[in-house]
Amino acid sequence: MKKLLLVRHSKAEKDTGGKDFDRPLKYPGIQDARFMADRIKEKEIIPQLIVTSPALRTKTTAEIFADALKLPDPNTEKSIYEATQQTWLKVINRLSNQYDFVAIVGHNPGVAEILYYLTGEAREVHTSAVALIEFDIDDWAAISGNSGKLTYFSYPKD
Repeated sequence: MKKLLLVRHSKAEKDTGGKDFDRPLKYPGIQDARFMADRIKEKEIIPQLIVTSPALRTKTTAEIFADALKLPDPNTEKSIYEATQQTWLKVINRLSNQYDFVAIVGHNPGVAEILYYLTGEAREVHTSAVALIEFDIDDWAAISGNSGKLTYFSYPKD
């Protein structure tokens, strides 16, 4: 069985005068990331590995989760930034089978789209939202549309 935790980055600054890629988290976003990391820790939803988009807001969110869950530093995957559903699936299908439970921190609309594609569950994926998907599959490469079951979904104001 494989498990995937989708995480949407926390609330970021809207306009920093710079590139979208470099937008930092707002202070409430940092608090929300800590809150959600603590929430999943309490529920014992702890991945073995975190993979993140290299954008500043996702990377910071991933680092907060890794710190709270006592995990190694997150791996970055540049294709997650502005990823389409097809790109998301490629990232998931390329995950190493040495891991049975991986978290991926990304952006919307991609997080909501891949959640729907994998589970058939349409959800409004707010900032800092987490979605746990379980697959009755032993190989990441075999994951495809409607092959997973959404077993947990939460966000800070939930």
